[in-house]
Amino acid sequence: MSRLKGVAIGAGYFSRFQYEAWTRIPEVEITALSNRDVDRARPLMDAHGVPRHYTDYREMIETERPDFVDVITPPETHREMCRFAAERGAHVICQKPLAPTFEEAEAIVKEVRATGVRFMVHENWRFQPWHREIRRLLDGGAVGERLFSLAFRMRMGDGWGDDAYLARQPYFRDYPRLLVYETGVHFIDTYRYLGGRIDRVYARLRRLNPVIAGEDCGLLLFDFASGAVGLLDANRYNEPDFPNPRYTFGEFLVEGDQGSIRLHGDGRITVQPLGEAEREHEYPHEDRNFAGDCCHAIQRHFVDRMLDGGPFETSGEDYLQTLAVQEAVYESAATGVPVAPKGVAP
Repeated sequence: MSRLKGVAIGAGYFSRFQYEAWTRIPEVEITALSNRDVDRARPLMDAHGVPRHYTDYREMIETERPDFVDVITPPETHREMCRFAAERGAHVICQKPLAPTFEEAEAIVKEVRATGVRFMVHENWRFQPWHREIRRLLDGGAVGERLFSLAFRMRMGDGWGDDAYLARQPYFRDYPRLLVYETGVHFIDTYRYLGGRIDRVYARLRRLNPVIAGEDCGLLLFDFASGAVGLLDANRYNEPDFPNPRYTFGEFLVEGDQGSIRLHGDGRITVQPLGEAEREHEYPHEDRNFAGDCCHAIQRHFVDRMLDGGPFETSGEDYLQTLAVQEAVYESAATGVPVAPKGVAP
């Protein structure tokens, strides 16, 4: 069987998770990576068997002629990179945030679509094993036929003090939008995956740490088309009461007309039917790579759909729906009233 030939752009903090995940997908060969600093790229190449380095991503794409390009760079670079790759016939998987603005994200999707290549956003949250299992439980009627509510509580504890975020992702300090743009968008997409279409949002956003530019705390309320409601209670300032906040990123309560599902900070899921005792629900998950090995899961999905021609769950067109909700969150926070996400034409 011939392997899909891929190249990647970027050697930042998160890229190591994606490079490692590619090594465990036998249908893929990553032949090169591009980064302006070869000294930063070399450890990734050595660790994950990437044979060639290019300073210029354009030269890499022209020379390697890959089947696909994995874009793992800051959002302000995505439009140019995605367009260049697509115009040369390379399919694209692109890291989030997709773009600095909604309008630029729309332009990326439109420009790539015009070339006829396939495009997927690397939105890995919905691929975390606990969210996939909660979806299976909901589909199987574990809490009944009517979904009442989705409530997630996130505390990261990495954003307090004068040196907030410096150790891992210092650019977070300068984002004019932070909590929702960088982290909350994951939950918006996951809520859409679990609860369906979001018709209205109400949001209160705050900045708890004065040394950063953007918001680091938020209460977000979602009204679903089904009649269910969603609550996201999140901040990156205060600390959780479990040892690894970057495993599940918090605790989840899902309620329906016949009971409840709980996700715990260690990845355990418990189910409590009405009138019965809570019981643990066994399912496979492990602390591997990042957040339950979700990078491998989404990249496996990308490859499977490349091979069978099926639709990507997080296609560009679908992800614009998530970004429309994100924009409604910021509008609601600015105006103090509930906001309906703007419709996005497919």
